[in-house]
Amino acid sequence: MELHDIWFVVIAVLWTGYFFLEGFDFGVGVLTKLLARNRIEKRVLINTIGPVWDGNEVWLLTAGGATFAAFPDWYATLFSGFYLPLLVILVCLIVRGVAFEYRAKRPEEKWQHNWEQAIFWTSLIPAFLWGVAFGNIVRGVKIDATKEYVGTVADLLNPFALLGGLVTLTLFTFHGTVFTALKTVGDIRVRARKLALALGAVTVVLSLGFLGWLQVSRGDGTSLVAMAVAAVALVGAVGAIKTGREGWSFALSGVTIAAAVAMLFLTLFPNVMPSSLAPEWSLTVANSASSPYTLRIMTWCAAIAAPLVMLYQGWTYWVFRKRIGTQHIADAH
Repeated sequence: MELHDIWFVVIAVLWTGYFFLEGFDFGVGVLTKLLARNRIEKRVLINTIGPVWDGNEVWLLTAGGATFAAFPDWYATLFSGFYLPLLVILVCLIVRGVAFEYRAKRPEEKWQHNWEQAIFWTSLIPAFLWGVAFGNIVRGVKIDATKEYVGTVADLLNPFALLGGLVTLTLFTFHGTVFTALKTVGDIRVRARKLALALGAVTVVLSLGFLGWLQVSRGDGTSLVAMAVAAVALVGAVGAIKTGREGWSFALSGVTIAAAVAMLFLTLFPNVMPSSLAPEWSLTVANSASSPYTLRIMTWCAAIAAPLVMLYQGWTYWVFRKRIGTQHIADAH
């Protein structure tokens, strides 16, 4: 296996980490409207991800930076062709971060309500758009012989990509609901379990439809295995939450995300962005990669830095591992 193949796998792992961690962040943000009944419960939900949400976004920065350094042509074509949806995602992530920090800066109800609205929408929109983006990447887009995207924004809003958006939205929301049940106590925990069952059923149907469509159009034996793992894990996650085993359910929903991302990248390889105009115009791991020297330097840097970052992030989750509830909010009574 050559270095550019290894870096393709590394980028797939980084996206897996991002969707696993930021996925439940997005889900909890959506739950501020779907699950919370009052401002105290919204504070409980926000507090479950308060210590970790910014660390989770490091995985996105690393995935973007690794793509830029290892596959500059892929980065250039992706970010120019998908400029508008990626800009919307970026704006949402900026506003979302500000909302988490500024929501409690003033006591006025309108002030807090507006920032809570921002948290909801800036969680829902990226959760949907990431699915649209990756749906288009694996489906193929209009790339010409000069590696330029020549399509329009309307071309990105095709049925396959839109279904992908619904899958990531429901899967992340389900993942976040299970995380909420795992991290809370009391009535909000009970209601999170019930909501997770309903969301899980919808997620199973949409996910099987999307992954099945992908398998029929671009899959092979290895992608079929990944699809089977994703399907079994998702059904298992729903079953586990039904019996009150939130830890198992969260782990299995994470396996679902990991297997689904693996399937996406397996159907891509050796391409990184297939061309729908002509197969020979597709961007591949070979024709879009940086020089071997660059990839070697990156490999040494990643080997040193990645374990340290993961250890620190793991320590953060351990420190903030306890459940919380409305009784832990200072002015709840």
